[in-house]
Amino acid sequence: MDPNPNSQQLLGEKSLIDRAQLLSLIIQSLHSLGYSRSASALESESGIRLDSPEYSLLLSHALSGRWLECVSVVDSISELDEEARSAAAFRIWKQQFLELLGSKEYLAGSSAVLAAARHVLCSGISELGLDSKRVHGLARALVSGEGAVGSEERMKGRIGLLLDLVGLLPDWFRIPCGRLEHLVETAVSRQVTSCLYHNSPEEVSLYEDHECGQDQIPCNCSQTLCCHKNEIWFVQFSNNGEYLASSSSDCTAIIWTVKEDDVVSLKHILEGHARPVSFVAWSPDDTMLLTCGNREVLKLWDVESGMCKLTLSSPVNRVISSCAWFPNSEKIVCGSCEPCNCIYTCDLEGNELEVWEGERMPKVSDLSVTPDGHCLISICSNKEIWIRDFRNGKERVISEEHAVTSLSLSRDGKYLIVNLNSQEIHLWRIHESLKEPDRFRGHKQGKYVIRSCFGGSDCLFIASGSEDSQIFIWQRHHQEPIQVLSGHSMTVNCVSWNPTKPHMLASASDDCTIRIWLASKNPTKVLSQELHN
Repeated sequence: MDPNPNSQQLLGEKSLIDRAQLLSLIIQSLHSLGYSRSASALESESGIRLDSPEYSLLLSHALSGRWLECVSVVDSISELDEEARSAAAFRIWKQQFLELLGSKEYLAGSSAVLAAARHVLCSGISELGLDSKRVHGLARALVSGEGAVGSEERMKGRIGLLLDLVGLLPDWFRIPCGRLEHLVETAVSRQVTSCLYHNSPEEVSLYEDHECGQDQIPCNCSQTLCCHKNEIWFVQFSNNGEYLASSSSDCTAIIWTVKEDDVVSLKHILEGHARPVSFVAWSPDDTMLLTCGNREVLKLWDVESGMCKLTLSSPVNRVISSCAWFPNSEKIVCGSCEPCNCIYTCDLEGNELEVWEGERMPKVSDLSVTPDGHCLISICSNKEIWIRDFRNGKERVISEEHAVTSLSLSRDGKYLIVNLNSQEIHLWRIHESLKEPDRFRGHKQGKYVIRSCFGGSDCLFIASGSEDSQIFIWQRHHQEPIQVLSGHSMTVNCVSWNPTKPHMLASASDDCTIRIWLASKNPTKVLSQELHN
C-alpha cells in the first residue's frame, strides 16, 4: 500500500494529473516494456492495480463462459449509456448462442441444447430491442449453422468477446494499450508543430522543451546558377533529391546534379523545344523527365544520358497544357485545352489509354496525381479544384473565389496548396471536405503564374515565389511568414524544396538565375559563387 495515504492526489504545477491514473499508466508501460517484476512491485507498493476489479471479474467470467455473470458485470457499470449496455449484452449473448450451435451436443441433435439456444435468442437477444436484422440473422443460423463456434475456436471467440467489450466500456475499465506512450508522443508532436523553425529529422529529446532557431531554415544563398539565357519559369528537385531540373523561356530545360556537399553542378542541357518550356515533371523513379513546351509538344528525356527518348504528340494534335506521372513511372496523365478541353492518360509510347472529355469538361491548367495513385487533382476553369478518386469514380469540386494559377501536393498526398491571383495561398486537405482552407499571405501575385511548394521536415513548411522578387516561407500551422528571402532582382516564378535535404531550397526567377539556399546550421560551408554556362 501507499506508505503515505495522505499524499497529494493531483500532481504537476497546475494540479492537472491524477496521481492514481499516472501510476496505472506507468504500471502498464512497465509491463509493455517487459519489466513485469518492476510493474508488480509498483502495484504492491502503491496499492494501485493495473486492472479494475470489474475487468478482472469480466475476464474470469468471459474465459469461463459464465454469460449471465458477464452481463451482471456490465450492468454494474452505472455510467454506461443504454446503447453501449445493449451492444455489450448482445455481444455476450451472441457468443453464448454461437457456442451452443457449435457444440457437439447440438450437432448430435440434442433437444436440450436446441431449447437453450432458442431461449438465449428469445429471452436474451430479442429483448434488447436491437435492429431486427441482427436477430433474424441469428435465427437463420439455427437452421444453417452459419457462424457457429466450435470447441477448437471457443477460446479465441471468448478473447475476441473480451476485446469487444473493453472497446464498449469506459476507459477506466481497462486502460487502452500504449496509453502513456501515446500521451508522450502527442506532447512531443504538439511541441514540434508549434515550433516555428523545426526542420530536422533528428529525434526530439524528452528531457527538455523543444525549440529550434532560425538557423534550421534555408535562408543563405549558397549558389547562383546562371546557365539559362532567359526567364526561368519552373524548377523542381527530383524525388531522391539528387537532381534539380529547370525550364526557361529560352526553350531549354536543364538537369543539374546535387552533390553530397550540397554543391549544384550542370549535368545536361536539354534542347529540342521550339517554344519556351513551361514546366518539367520527374518520373517517380527519377530515371525520366517530362518537359512541356508552352502550347507545344511533350518530350520524354532519359536523365542519365540527357537524350530525348520520345516526343509525345496526340493523334488528334491536342495541345498539352500540363501533365503528371502515375506512381509506377509507366503512365502519365495530360491536360489539354485545344482543340477541345480534355484529360487523358497515355503510356510512355504515347498511346492513349483513357480520355475524359465532353461539354462539361472545363479547361485544365494544372494537374497532379497523389503518391498512392488513387486521386487525380486538377485545376479547372481557373477557379475550381477537381479531385477525382479513381477507385470509385467519384469527383469532388472545391470552388475558389479567385483564379487559381498552380497547385502543389505534399509528399504524403494528404494536403494540397494552390496559389491564387488574390495574393493568397490556400491549403486544403485532400480527403476532408472542409468549407474553409488554411490561408497564407504576404507574397505578391497579381499578373503572373507563381508556384509554391511544401518542404522541410515532414512537409511542415510552405515556400512561394513572389512578384516583388522575394521568397516567402511559412510554417504550415502559422499564417504569417517566418522568413522572407531577398536576392533575386525580378519576379520569383517557382520554388522547390529538396525532399531529402530539408536544409536546401531552390528558386527560379525572371532575372535568368536559379538560387540555391541552405540553412546555416547545415554543416556544408555556404559558397559564394556563380555557375555560368
